[in-house]
Amino acid sequence: MRLHRSLRQYPNFPSPGVLFEDILPLFADPLLHQSLIRALQLHVTNSYGEKQTPDVIVGLEARGFLFGPSLALKLGAGFVPVRKPGKLPGLTETAAFEKEYGKDFFQIQSNGIKPGQRVLIVDDIVATGGSAAAAGSLVKKLGGTLLGYVFILELDFLKGREKLDAPVHTLLSSQEEKS
Repeated sequence: MRLHRSLRQYPNFPSPGVLFEDILPLFADPLLHQSLIRALQLHVTNSYGEKQTPDVIVGLEARGFLFGPSLALKLGAGFVPVRKPGKLPGLTETAAFEKEYGKDFFQIQSNGIKPGQRVLIVDDIVATGGSAAAAGSLVKKLGGTLLGYVFILELDFLKGREKLDAPVHTLLSSQEEKS
């Protein structure tokens, strides 16, 4: 698939033993960007039907911001960001999640999702699943109906989808070093 071939890999970044998957080339080429958004749009409309598409797309900081708004626009949905603490104005709700080296936190504006709204969470990669699970808990805390999670890439070996309590869709999966 052309999308997968366009990803760049950086061995030992940001630390030794990590093979970093760079999705930024998908946004440098307008045709790739358009193909990405179209593939995600088709998945959502095929999975949920025309009448059950999301009311809100929630994008995780920071890479979920790169394609979440475009997908929301294509679906006729709103976009709500989930960010690190102190980055959003007004009242917020907070959820904690575990990272490799301790805890981190996400916040969402308290009025970002109305009770009963159908919500889809998007991010670039599902690795351990902790950040996406935290975002899911924030959606539920605000009374949203979590339809599922959508990612560009899944690092299967980290089993992050096991932490997620709604359907998970990824366009690309696994991680193999390119030659």
